[in-house]
Amino acid sequence: MRTSNTSKRTLASIAGLALLAVPLAACSSDNGSSNSSSASQSAPKPVASLDDLSKGKTTAIKLDAGFVNALKTLKLTPGVVGTAKLTAGSLVFPITGGNVTIFKPGKVSPYVIGQVQHEGSGLSLTAGGTKVELTNFNVDPGVSRVYGDVTVNGKVAATSAYLFKLDGRTLKPLSMKGTDAVLQGTKVEISDVAAPLLNQTFKTDAVKPGLLVGIATITVATK
Repeated sequence: MRTSNTSKRTLASIAGLALLAVPLAACSSDNGSSNSSSASQSAPKPVASLDDLSKGKTTAIKLDAGFVNALKTLKLTPGVVGTAKLTAGSLVFPITGGNVTIFKPGKVSPYVIGQVQHEGSGLSLTAGGTKVELTNFNVDPGVSRVYGDVTVNGKVAATSAYLFKLDGRTLKPLSMKGTDAVLQGTKVEISDVAAPLLNQTFKTDAVKPGLLVGIATITVATK
């Protein structure tokens, strides 16, 4: 996966967070101790901070019935690539790396920053003699986007392309399942970049930007 652009976005998000944490009074040389105390009190504390997601677990997308019906109408057959699984109506992609920091909603915007990488897995769409594979997903919650690589019949069509947009307004509060952190409820939708690419490839105009793919559940191992 190509992560240079995403890393820059992640660093930008963290830099923005740092600016929120620095009080304007820091510019003054007077009352240094009180300013330091004020800074420590005003700095937002994360609900959870996971610096290394290589311990694994998964991102699962419960496919929306409308998306499944759209695929049938277009005569597209969904499948999985690499280590991904399609089970009980959900696409499941193993997490292979990244980092994520979560704040209480309203304290910081965006309140989830980082990246969640899924190397070596993906989704395929097949119609007739054409097979499109969307792989190596990189979730960037700070900008509400999912990037990935695209191949058509085995040939690279795009790398680190903006494939899906995320709508986190339905995201539920962070929960714990044993020692696993669970983020559930984000909507996954076709991006305005992926829609025309798929339409051009499959010679249709039926794939619309904003088409709901499903609801995501990200499960991260904390130990």
